[in-house]
Amino acid sequence: MFIDHIRIFAKAGDGGNGAVSFRREKFVPRGGPDGGDGGKGGDVILVVDPSTDNLRQFHYDPKLIAKKGNNGAGVRKTGKGGEKVIAKVPPGTVVYKSNAETVQEAVELERGDEGIDLEPVADLTEYGQEFVLCKGGKGGLGNSNFATPTHRTPTESTPGEEGESGVYYLELRRIADAGLVGFPNAGKSTLLSKLSHAQPKIAAYPFTTLQPMVGVVEFGGFRRCTVADIPGLIEGAHDNRGLGHEFLRHITRCRVLLFVVDMAGSEGRDPVSDLQILRKEISEYDEELARFPWIVVANKMDLEGAEENLKAFEQRFPKVRVIPISAEMEEGLEALKLFLNDEVGYRV
Repeated sequence: MFIDHIRIFAKAGDGGNGAVSFRREKFVPRGGPDGGDGGKGGDVILVVDPSTDNLRQFHYDPKLIAKKGNNGAGVRKTGKGGEKVIAKVPPGTVVYKSNAETVQEAVELERGDEGIDLEPVADLTEYGQEFVLCKGGKGGLGNSNFATPTHRTPTESTPGEEGESGVYYLELRRIADAGLVGFPNAGKSTLLSKLSHAQPKIAAYPFTTLQPMVGVVEFGGFRRCTVADIPGLIEGAHDNRGLGHEFLRHITRCRVLLFVVDMAGSEGRDPVSDLQILRKEISEYDEELARFPWIVVANKMDLEGAEENLKAFEQRFPKVRVIPISAEMEEGLEALKLFLNDEVGYRV
């Protein structure tokens, strides 16, 4: 199961209470106050883990609850801090804070007319990056903190602070240097498998790919880039038709977009119309995304009619760079790799 967005509830631990205690030993019948402070509550922490590729773990248990700090004790003993909770998330996870305080309230807001407000609080992209989602409450002060020359037997102490809590939304946006965008059966999965060592499911029917796949393309000389196969779009995807936003969010981090077009029109499609629809969907979804660098990868050039369609396509879009290939026959891939190396390749 691939989960790329989910609602969770997080609660940091409360701080422990401060203690009220007085020193009582043989020959020291009237010792001073020695109540210790309470321990700090545990934090809730998100950590970017390269071995985690989606948010599935939160589907089974959407709660992150840290432990409370222990109370203080006599002889100025500070309570032990509460155990923190560390949750692993994949790189590319965006964290939003909800205006709801409980999960039930969040559900009611989502169903209501007013909707729900989400505030972005973190964008986790680097391996090992940590983000404190909820801070644990500070421990309370023991009575030893309240002693003064004129107040030698204080009985005051303070309770521990409450730990932070709230409803959060986690949204995964796959990180890749280049994104393959196209209609179902345009050949994106085949292309990714030929460019990299990724092994997406490939078959001759639409929507074979039901989740974004990322492959690493090696160029030699210790240079490489990452390419994401975004599941096939349909017209109206920007309005969340089909799987719409479920997939479009994953290309918002790409540095260049590769529009994969079936140049042979093998399923009765028109390559010119396909590109126009794809560009419109991208623009309607995010105008900033529409300004990303992009080219056209003219696939299935080994099929009948592709050469004629390519000539008409280039006449219709004279300023658009087109790289003709046949992913199935592995033709034209070197030219595409050269483009990727020049545009987004990096040294490792």
